[in-house]
Amino acid sequence: MKSPTIAKIDVNALLNDFRNLNHQDVGTWPIVPRITLLIGLFLAILAFGWWFVWSDQLDRLAVHQLDETRFKEEFVVKKNQAVNLDLYTQQLSEIDRSFGALLKQLPNKSELESLLIEINQSGLGRGLQFELFKPGQEISKDFYAELPINVRLTGSYHDFGAFAGDIGRLSRIVTLNNISIVANPQSKDGSLVMDAVTKTFRYLDESELAAKKKAEQAARGSKK
Repeated sequence: MKSPTIAKIDVNALLNDFRNLNHQDVGTWPIVPRITLLIGLFLAILAFGWWFVWSDQLDRLAVHQLDETRFKEEFVVKKNQAVNLDLYTQQLSEIDRSFGALLKQLPNKSELESLLIEINQSGLGRGLQFELFKPGQEISKDFYAELPINVRLTGSYHDFGAFAGDIGRLSRIVTLNNISIVANPQSKDGSLVMDAVTKTFRYLDESELAAKKKAEQAARGSKK
């Protein structure tokens, strides 16, 4: 059985076709040079289009695709916010009510003196003796002021516990901090000495908030 023959390419004939080309009359060129020219023109057009047109367009397409992804994510977030708007509104109302309730527990400047008397009376009512009751310098915060009071009391451990409980039940916010209890060296009945920092708070009125804001703006301006 004969194997199929494979047509042999006459390389010399092809080379002669390229050597004898008439550059002024492309129509008379042989088929292979014409196909080669068309392929070269096609590749040149592709390279030209890629370099001057498609490359920038592909870059812009990539940027737009990233923007599309970002916009989709933002849409999902905003959609969830819109769906849960009633819940957020309800939570905000609850926060406002809670904040208002806490704010009412802060005395204003005129009520602070009566609160200090209540703290003193809470200790005396438990049979404690005040050896020191010294209000310190007010510390201004965002919308309130903190007033530390250094106290030293003598009495029994049980009375100290009852006093702390009375402080916690006051209508205004009062805290006991830096508590230290030691034996009373001057007593023979086993009494104790408690040193602590009692902190109470008051909210700043509108004039104080305005002055605080003005001072902060002036401080920022001086740093520039």
